Amino acid sequence: MDSADIVIVGSGHGAAQAAVALRQHGHDQSILMISRDRTPPYERPPLSKEYLAGEKPLERIMIRKPEFWAERGIALELGANVSEVDPLAHEVVLGDGRRIGYRKLIWAAGGDPRRLSCPGADLAGIHAIRSRTDVDTLRGQIEKGARRAVVVGGGYIGLEVAAVLRKLGCSVTLLENQDRVLGRVAGEALSAFYLDEHRRQGVDLRLSTGVERIEGEDGRVTSVLADNGESFPCEIVVVGIGIVAAVGPLIVAGAAGTNGVDVDEFCRTSLDDVYAIGDCAAHANPYAENAVIRLESVQNANDMASTAAKAIMGDKQPYEAVPWFWSNQYDLRLQTVGLSIDHDAAVVRGDPAQRKFSVVYLREGRVIALDCVNATRDYVQGRKLIEARASVDPAQLADTEIPLKDML
Repeated sequence: MDSADIVIVGSGHGAAQAAVALRQHGHDQSILMISRDRTPPYERPPLSKEYLAGEKPLERIMIRKPEFWAERGIALELGANVSEVDPLAHEVVLGDGRRIGYRKLIWAAGGDPRRLSCPGADLAGIHAIRSRTDVDTLRGQIEKGARRAVVVGGGYIGLEVAAVLRKLGCSVTLLENQDRVLGRVAGEALSAFYLDEHRRQGVDLRLSTGVERIEGEDGRVTSVLADNGESFPCEIVVVGIGIVAAVGPLIVAGAAGTNGVDVDEFCRTSLDDVYAIGDCAAHANPYAENAVIRLESVQNANDMASTAAKAIMGDKQPYEAVPWFWSNQYDLRLQTVGLSIDHDAAVVRGDPAQRKFSVVYLREGRVIALDCVNATRDYVQGRKLIEARASVDPAQLADTEIPLKDML
């Protein structure tokens, strides 16, 4: 195929939802999805959870059955990298030099795992968690007997992987450079709870500890030397220190953006007929006081995809979705709604010792976000408080005898 009416770059949740939404809204011209991944679209969140644990095989994390795409007339170009975008010619250039024309382009390429830059960072046995291949490689090493792991990074990916590795019988040391886990995304109460939980589950979790170098023999990892001089023997290193937005070709082509690529309320970039969605799209989010941010979540990818598809089909509806996210660790289900960025107060609702509680975040008295641990009712009802921009007495929020729905 030398051209398609709509070309979608990527094959994650955003890309898949964009293609589906276009068909649902009546688009009957050609759609081509181009992806570096060699597998048809599959879910990414299970990679650090059920897929790594071996609880869900590949067929159970496919976004649609493989035959779905052909049945809907959506072509897949897998194992192909887009190296260049020519906005004047309305073409993308693949790594092998092929040029593919488009009328509209949707960029849903996500991001690449941020790598360690220390000596030894290229040794075998160092893993990221971004693709099915990443996890298959890690699982293969465990199946061959590797049992000592160091996880670098105390964000959600690092904590989820640590939980699964413990379940698989590995000894786990987790190194976090900041003075608490989840420091970029949650309040201190939630950080303290997960710190205690992981230590209780046997994770040797070290705060304010960075990596000096990775040591190895015969090209493989043998230990991690921390910046405090301590050495941690291991065969496995998992790095979960964030992603770098995969937007290089767009920026080179002239698209605006510093942290990802900038998009407007309809997910349009500054390039004509080029949209961007998902992890790589920086947007003014109404739930972050219209600060320009990137959101790395399935919710954001799916909702942006629908926004872009509607705009392309002439039904312009601005992106105003309430952010939400979840994380499974051990027997704990964390559900987050809203954005706690710049909160000035946090109320703990319930008893963390009972492993069922919520943290309600406020800004100037208004409820802006909740982190709910094994507390689905708070998550569902709290969302309505966020949507209503409700101001609630903190004493009421802390009283678990009062349902959140009664505070509207």
